[in-house]
Amino acid sequence: MGYGLLAGAITAEIIATVSMKYSEGFSKLWPSLVTGAGYVIAFALLAQALKTLQVGTAYAIWSGIGTAAVAVIGILFMNETLSVAKVAGVVLIIAGVLVLNLGGAH
Repeated sequence: MGYGLLAGAITAEIIATVSMKYSEGFSKLWPSLVTGAGYVIAFALLAQALKTLQVGTAYAIWSGIGTAAVAVIGILFMNETLSVAKVAGVVLIIAGVLVLNLGGAH
């Protein structure tokens, strides 16, 4: 259950972050509203997930997957540049999340 809630929190955070880009500094109404709602949902779901998950592990997964996903979305759909450093950073984030989970941090 905790990991399902965490997955929902991650999804909401990704949607909110991408919407923030489209809000153009909160000058566009609908993307701004999606950003606000997305973050409220993300934190509410994260809070529920923390009832059963360790905070360090949950936050590492939440922030790591969210960061990696937003970076990939930026490259694929928002014309952001792809560089060796960006790829290496995403790979290291994913590796860190895997190490936390495989190392028994939960």
